[in-house]
Amino acid sequence: MEKGDVTVILLILIVVVGFLFFRFQRWLDGPKKRRTRIPRHSEIPQDEVVELLEGAGFDVLAGKTKIPISMTVNDREQLESRLFIDYFVQKDENIYLVKVAKERKPLEMTGSSVRDMLLAYSLIYPEADGVLYVDMAMNKIKKITFHIEV
Repeated sequence: MEKGDVTVILLILIVVVGFLFFRFQRWLDGPKKRRTRIPRHSEIPQDEVVELLEGAGFDVLAGKTKIPISMTVNDREQLESRLFIDYFVQKDENIYLVKVAKERKPLEMTGSSVRDMLLAYSLIYPEADGVLYVDMAMNKIKKITFHIEV
């Protein structure tokens, strides 16, 4: 091998290693793939809420879903609770969680009230694009998205 051949091989090797390093960095920094844990098997009731959502262009994917929660207090005491999501819907590749307004527990449209009542749902399903709050008394759908700065 001549001296020029070694130089060409080294240059090709440097380019290949640089390309592999660049691709590896892009892979590390790339967008996270969305895990879809959205249930699509639960029974969907045909009621006024479903009609309102479908009339607004949403496809209802799932009905009421129960999320069990267990907690431990002071490393001994076990507590049990659950959260309910009324529906999962999709529109234009965006998936939303749906909470239906309750007469006995209305949502005040203040930052702290919306946070206290709906943020937990958004944190449980981070792959969802937001929460839809459906108020059947007013026939309104409010889309709520959370933007958290850490």
